[in-house]
Amino acid sequence: MSKVAVVLFNLGGPDSQEAVQPFLFNLFNDPAIIGLPGPLRWLLAKVISKRRAPIAQEIYRELGGGSPLLPNTEDQAAALLADLNGQDGEGTEWRVFIAMRYWHPRASEAARAVADYAPDEVLLVPLYPQYSTTTSASSLREWGREAKAAGVNAPSRTLCCYPAEPGFVAAAVEGLRKALREIGGESENEAPPRVLFSAHGLPKKIVEKGDPYQWQVEQSVAAVVKAMGEVNLDWVVCYQSRVGPLEWIGPATEAEIERAGRDNRAVIVVPIAFVSEHSETLVELDIEYRELAEQAGVPAYLRVPTVSSDAAFIAGLGEQIRRLRDSGRAICSHVGGRFCPGSWSGCPQARD
Repeated sequence: MSKVAVVLFNLGGPDSQEAVQPFLFNLFNDPAIIGLPGPLRWLLAKVISKRRAPIAQEIYRELGGGSPLLPNTEDQAAALLADLNGQDGEGTEWRVFIAMRYWHPRASEAARAVADYAPDEVLLVPLYPQYSTTTSASSLREWGREAKAAGVNAPSRTLCCYPAEPGFVAAAVEGLRKALREIGGESENEAPPRVLFSAHGLPKKIVEKGDPYQWQVEQSVAAVVKAMGEVNLDWVVCYQSRVGPLEWIGPATEAEIERAGRDNRAVIVVPIAFVSEHSETLVELDIEYRELAEQAGVPAYLRVPTVSSDAAFIAGLGEQIRRLRDSGRAICSHVGGRFCPGSWSGCPQARD
C-alpha cells in the first residue's frame, strides 16, 4: 500500500495572549514580509511586534484569547482526509498534516511528523487559493528547509494555486446567494446591494515586482460573478488589512464601505481570499467594518462566511490533490497550461 502525506499550509495564529507578541515577531521577521538584511529585519521585527502586541491582544481577546485558525484548519484536514479516503479507499494510505507559517504547529513540527510517517509521496497544498510570494511561496520555502533538516526524503509535488477551482467557486457562490436572499437583493424592483469581494491587501511594490496575487484574486471574483448567472450584481474587488506607510493595492475595503453609505446601498462582504475564519474575518470584517458601515449610514451589512469545510470546497480540493498526484509534477489548478499570463514573473510556473 502506498503512503501519501498531504501537508496543508496556512498562516497560523496565536493560541493565547502570551503568544501574540512572538507570533507577530515571526510574521515581521519573514524576509517575504520585510525584505531587509537579516540583522536589520530581526531588530525591526522586535520593535514592530512589541509596539503592535497590545493592539493585537485586544483583537484576539475578542476571539476568546486566541485565534480559531488552527481548529478551523484541523476541521478542514479531517474533512479532506475523509474525502481522499472515500475516493481512493484501496491501495493508498492518506495522512494529512498541518504546517503553520508563524505559529504552532510550525513547519519544523510538521516535517518531523511527516518524517516519522515515512511516506512514499508528499503533496504540498497551501490553503491560499491565490498564489503570492508573501504567503504560499514563503510557506513552501520554509517547508523545504525544515523537510531537509527532518530527513523527509520522499518526492514532493506542490499545488501552487487554485483561484478559479470549481468547488471553491461553488462554495463562494452559495454563500453569496444565501446572503442575497437574506438581504433581499434579488428583487428586480430595487437597487441591488453592493457586493464587496474583499481580499487581504499587499504593498503595490510587491505586485509591481511580478507577484500574481492581485490578478488571481480578480480571476476568483470573475469566476464567482460568472457562476452567479443572471443575478443583478453591483460588485467591486477591494482590499483590507493595510498596515504600515507603504502604498497598498486598492481600492480599500473601508473606502468602499464609506462609498456604499454615501450611495445608501446595503453591503455584502465576500472574503474571497480567505478559506478559514480568523481575526481578519471575525474581528476586522464582523466587528470593525460593521461599526464603520453603521457610522457611514450603510442601511444593511452582511458578511458571507469563509468556505471553511464546505462540502463543495473540500471535494474540489480533494480532486486537485488527486490530479496533483497523477500529474507527476508541480501544478496549478489548470493542468495542461500555465494559469497566469507571462508578465507575472512571480508565478512559480514561470520557472518551469
